[in-house]
Amino acid sequence: MSLTLNTAYLADFVSPAELQAMEPYVQTAHRLLHDKKGPGNDFLGWLDLGQNHCSGELSRIEAAAQKIKRDSQVLVVIGIGGSYLGARAALDFLRSPHYNALPKDTPDILFAGNTLSPDALHEMLALCRGKDLSLNVISKSGTTTEPALAFRVFRDLVEKKYGKEGARGRIYCTTDKARGTLKTLADREGYESFVIPDDVGGRYSVFTPVGLLPIAVAGCNLTALLDGCAAAEQAYSNPSLAENDAYRYAAIRNILARKGRVSEVLVSYEPAFVMLGEWFKQLFGESEGKDGKGLYPTSMCFSTDLHSLGQYVQEGSPVLFETVLSLKHNRQDFFLEPDGEDFDGLNFLAGQNLSVVNHKAFLGTLLAHLQGGVPNLVVELEDRSEDTFGRLIYFFEKACAVSGYLLGVNPFDQPGVEAYKKNMFALLGKPGFEPEKARLEQLLSDL
Repeated sequence: MSLTLNTAYLADFVSPAELQAMEPYVQTAHRLLHDKKGPGNDFLGWLDLGQNHCSGELSRIEAAAQKIKRDSQVLVVIGIGGSYLGARAALDFLRSPHYNALPKDTPDILFAGNTLSPDALHEMLALCRGKDLSLNVISKSGTTTEPALAFRVFRDLVEKKYGKEGARGRIYCTTDKARGTLKTLADREGYESFVIPDDVGGRYSVFTPVGLLPIAVAGCNLTALLDGCAAAEQAYSNPSLAENDAYRYAAIRNILARKGRVSEVLVSYEPAFVMLGEWFKQLFGESEGKDGKGLYPTSMCFSTDLHSLGQYVQEGSPVLFETVLSLKHNRQDFFLEPDGEDFDGLNFLAGQNLSVVNHKAFLGTLLAHLQGGVPNLVVELEDRSEDTFGRLIYFFEKACAVSGYLLGVNPFDQPGVEAYKKNMFALLGKPGFEPEKARLEQLLSDL
């Protein structure tokens, strides 16, 4: 496996007996999931996307990606939450956080529609000025405020630049197969559209057209990505804790949470993994954070964040545990040459590769945090390939589903997300929300 869960550093925090005691609960969660009898069972289409993806849809995605690469310098991906985080994480992991700035033979990829900031919108438009562009708008309904607003602006830009007929060949909609505002518009205007499966929620949608079209435009190998996902589906189908790293990870998270470790930090030592942390936060935050339950998910990139948050991790409130992503093989290394003057006192590092220095920083931090009483799990990754990324995404998805069932929540809904939307609509005067506007304005004035 190009992914391994290393639990060797948990001896002082989780006993074998505690883990063994979780076995019947994990097996129950496994049955609920695979028999499709648990809460949210109508959103389990992600379980076998690697093995059972639609080859026809995949061919259309590849063809669209090739067209975008031929006729566009920029692809603007419009979406929020699960409609963009998976693709953004993949782009950084598989290509680079500096993808747009580096020389390449594929288009720049910009992510819009995930904020309501006017400054951010103006800056995004400036980046598109004078360039050939295509749009990929991703929304099941087409009415989510942030992406809908951005799509209105960018659609107008594309239509003014190419005319309605020219724009028709540059707008790609990833949406519901049969209904919704965006689907209706795509059918009316003749935009090419791709289907978000009814049984796959946004945060589990990386291996659907939601993630696959932008990933393909970046020049990544979709077949290898889905093969990695399929291999993980097979590897994590065994209900035994001893044989299933994803289930063992889910069980350990729950054991630690019951001991007061209610916040999980996803740690990496690679800037290319930072956006993966953002996807991770949505996956676990939306899946577990309900009914007054759930671990609080956050992320840090070391050694950078050791200089800002390291003090808290080491000696702060004992509510954290760390899950560390450890990369075995970088794509390229950097050899440290000696300096005759040794003005900076770093000659003790000379003659080594920077990957070795980074790994020693990981080991030194691991030891310090263990001594500080912070539990550490390590997810060891072979490389930054499509195969590894496919396995890693599925590892977290499967673990999250089981972990949610262990907590006694539905890991596939997100009822709390609607509260802010209703208040925002009322305050903005959206038709149908007028009765709430006066009440909310009075609440604000009373604060």
